[in-house]
Amino acid sequence: MSDEIKRERFERLVLPHMDAAHNLACWLMRNEAQAEEVVQESFLRAFRFFEALRGDDARPWLLGIVRNTCYTLLERERQSAARDEFDEESHDEDAIAPGAVLSFPVNPETALIESAERELVRACLRALPAEYREVVVLREINDCSYKEIAAIAEIPIGTVMSRLARGRRLLERALSERMQRKDTGT
Repeated sequence: MSDEIKRERFERLVLPHMDAAHNLACWLMRNEAQAEEVVQESFLRAFRFFEALRGDDARPWLLGIVRNTCYTLLERERQSAARDEFDEESHDEDAIAPGAVLSFPVNPETALIESAERELVRACLRALPAEYREVVVLREINDCSYKEIAAIAEIPIGTVMSRLARGRRLLERALSERMQRKDTGT
C-alpha cells in the first residue's frame, strides 16, 4: 500500500473516531492532559500499524489501542508512584476539563440541580473499578456493541455482559447510597 493510499484510508477509517478515543481515554485516565497524551500516542501507534487493521471497521481496533495505551501508562505511573510525590492539583477529579462546553437552562435552579445530578453520576462512575468502568463507558457513553467491547477489551462477550450488568448494579447502588446520604444529611 502506497503512503498516500495508506494516509487517505487512515483518515477515512480512523480519524472519525477521534472523539470516541478521547472520551474513552478521559474515563480510563481520569485526567484530561493524560487522556490527550494517550490519544496522541494511540493515533501514532494506529498509523504505524495500520496494515494490521482487517476490514473497514476501525472503531473497535482503535479503541483497543487506546485502552491498551491507557493501561500501559497507568501501569508505568503505578510503578513510579513510590518515587514521585503526589500532586493533588493534577489529580483533582472535580476539575472541569479545559475546553469543556457548559450549557445552562434558562432557570438557574434547574441548572444547578442538573449539574449536581451529572456530577453525582460522574463521581459514581469514576469510583467504579476499572474493569466495570471501561465496559460501562464503552457501552453507555461510546455506544459500542457487545462484540465491539469484547474486541476492544480482549475478553469474551459473556464477560462483557456480566461486567456490564455488574457495573450497572454497582453504579446504581453507589448512586442510591449517595442520594440517601444527601437526603438524610449524613
